[in-house]
Amino acid sequence: MSVATRSSAFDPPVDSQDAAFWDERYRVAGYAYGVAPNSFLVAQSARLSPGMRVLVPGDGEGRNGVWLAEQGMAVTSVDLSGEGCAKARSLARERGVNLQVIQADLRTWAWPVGEFDAVASIFVHFPPHDRTIVHRSARAALRPGGWVVVEAFDPRQIEYQKVGHGGGPRDVAMLYDAETLRADFAPVEVEVLEHAIRQLAEGRLHDGQGAVVRAVFRLPPH
Repeated sequence: MSVATRSSAFDPPVDSQDAAFWDERYRVAGYAYGVAPNSFLVAQSARLSPGMRVLVPGDGEGRNGVWLAEQGMAVTSVDLSGEGCAKARSLARERGVNLQVIQADLRTWAWPVGEFDAVASIFVHFPPHDRTIVHRSARAALRPGGWVVVEAFDPRQIEYQKVGHGGGPRDVAMLYDAETLRADFAPVEVEVLEHAIRQLAEGRLHDGQGAVVRAVFRLPPH
C-alpha cells in the first residue's frame, strides 16, 4: 500500500502515512479489515469469470485478492506494506489458492500494460496528483474490454467521521466523487457510477455508516 492508500477513522495526517505505518497496523494479531471480501466487489461476480487475470492494487492483507482467486481467477495483489503482503500470502495458503503478491509503491511501480481483464480498486486513496497517476496506470494495465471496479469514500465521509462512523482519509482532497473517477479512467463505458450511504462491516477499522462512491467501468473492446 502506498502513501495514503488505505484508511480508517484513526488514520494519522497524510504526511505520516508510509510503509512503516501500515506495517505497524498489520503487525498486530488478526486482520485489520477482516478476511471477507468487499460487498460491492462481490456484487460484480457476474462480470468476473474464472480464468480472468485480475489486478488488485492496494490489497492490504489480501481479503479481496484471495476471494477473487477462490472464484478461479489468476490474481495479482499489490501493496506497499511488507506485513500486509505477508498476511495476504498466509491467507491464500489457508484458503488453498494461488495468489501472486507483489510488494510495491503504486506511485512508482512499473505497472504492466495490457495484461489484465479486470482491476479491483477498493478503498485505495491518494492525493489528487498521485490518484490520477495510479488510476491512469490501472487503466493502461487492462486489455481491451477490461473491467474496472472501484469503491472509495466520497467527500461526505468527513461528516460521518465527526460522529465516529466508518473510516477514510481526513483530508477531503483525498476523497473521490463520481466525475473524478469518470475522468481518471476515460474513455470508458459506464456500467455503474453512483454515490451511496452504506453500512460498513469490514473488520475493526471499517465499521459503521460510510459515504461512498462506486463505479464499474468497461474499456472499449477495440
